[in-house]
Amino acid sequence: MKNSYSESYKKAGVDITAGYRSVELMKSHIARTVTKDVVSDIGGFGGLFSLDMTGLKDPVLVSGTDGVGTKLKLAFLMDKHDTVGIDCVAMCVNDIICCGARPLFFLDYIACGRNKPEKIASIVAGVAEGCVQSGAALIGGETAEMPGFYPEDEYDLAGYATGVIDRSAILDRNRVQAGDVILALPSSGVHSNGFSLVRKVFDIGRADLSRRVPEFGNQTLGEVLLTPTRIYVKPVLEALKKAEIHGISHITGGGFYENIPRSIPEGLGARIEKKAVRVLPVFDLIRKEGGIDEHDMFNTFNMGVGMSVIVRPEDADTAMEVLKAGGVDAYPIGEVWKSDTGVTLC
Repeated sequence: MKNSYSESYKKAGVDITAGYRSVELMKSHIARTVTKDVVSDIGGFGGLFSLDMTGLKDPVLVSGTDGVGTKLKLAFLMDKHDTVGIDCVAMCVNDIICCGARPLFFLDYIACGRNKPEKIASIVAGVAEGCVQSGAALIGGETAEMPGFYPEDEYDLAGYATGVIDRSAILDRNRVQAGDVILALPSSGVHSNGFSLVRKVFDIGRADLSRRVPEFGNQTLGEVLLTPTRIYVKPVLEALKKAEIHGISHITGGGFYENIPRSIPEGLGARIEKKAVRVLPVFDLIRKEGGIDEHDMFNTFNMGVGMSVIVRPEDADTAMEVLKAGGVDAYPIGEVWKSDTGVTLC
């Protein structure tokens, strides 16, 4: 790399030496995520991973990809970039855990207007933290400097995760039966969905993000909105070992109405008790300041429920105990019943 430098390319807006500097700065963060199955080091053309099939009779790979979305606009305004990487990982690994799969590895993609090595390293630090929380190895990624395409101080962030599960253990929604209990796994906040509406409600570009809302305690509006998405992988994997879980839904864009039915077969629906849902203060504030009706709130946001788990009634207590031991205070919010209406809020 010592002879790799182009003055002409730099004048066009791309500093390849900044890219090398970024890689050096992020190496310590990536090292935190390395597992025994990682074969390659950062810097090659592909990330190599050795699949350990111990205990798997018929292994199936499960993949997911997603980004952070317009929540990034908030990170730009606050000039805080070390948590959005957690969101990026969470949006991918929380999806593949819905099949029951264990995440193996993760790759990220950062596109920016200007490569500022310290900022890129901060973003990757968040990605690495998300990987540590989910047990995935960060085996590669890409930083693309794209002058003229993105403003100098802005970037986009997306990721890709692959996991594995034994075919016989894949969560099939046809296992779900009427009478099954629906558990709520509390969210950490807005997570990484609905931010186009959040930004409109608070007029984010001109809002005072440092203002303190009594219900938020010592946190500012900006801090609460930027709270990273909770990662449920490890507690859910433990619960799958101890309880008979029939379905899992990651509550993302589309809220309750779109996501919960994705884990329920035709002819059955979800009956949710509104009073049982522990709605976080941030959603009350969004509803109040935006004048948003109840249906749209539950059809856009997680409302304090980042994931729902459907479990047979006799296993509900065990599942809650295991999840609580893993730091997730799960609680019942409803049941599966015979219905063709999807989600019913009672």
